[in-house]
Amino acid sequence: MYWTLFWTFLKIGTFTIGGGYAMLPLIQREVVDRGWLTKEDFIDLFSVAQSLPGIFAVNISIFVGYKLKKIKGGMVCAFGTVLPSFLIILTIALFFTQVQDNVWVEKIFKGLRPAVVALIAVPCLTTARSIKLTYKEMIIPVIAALLIWQLSVSPVYIILAAIIGGLIYGLKIKRH
Repeated sequence: MYWTLFWTFLKIGTFTIGGGYAMLPLIQREVVDRGWLTKEDFIDLFSVAQSLPGIFAVNISIFVGYKLKKIKGGMVCAFGTVLPSFLIILTIALFFTQVQDNVWVEKIFKGLRPAVVALIAVPCLTTARSIKLTYKEMIIPVIAALLIWQLSVSPVYIILAAIIGGLIYGLKIKRH
């Protein structure tokens, strides 16, 4: 089982460009479709992993590994997730001066941007559906995204506003 976990997360770490949220649909497909976790368990792990400091992809891989095989499973999954990125960055660092101003490298990265956006959008929509988020409730994350994107509002202020809004709703409005 450890080798299966390692190879699964090595594959995810190798073929996902765009960070942890871009890895999410691949991780979900691998662990839920194989029956390692239920969809509800995966969503719970996703929620906890994104609320903790650190690299999201590593957090969720550790949680999946721990859920399946305790500490050794968490370590194996984390190593499988991190190893490809480490090797790629090491290789880039070795050859950085030779490719730094290469037009083809710049074009490759510009071509990858739309794919990364799609890889991040898919898990957001999948999660919204699975927690049965209504269109009315979708207004808040859409407004938050627009404020950050169009008006360059710091995400810190968005989070603080959400905390205050949640407290007001929970303590005053919902109570009545």
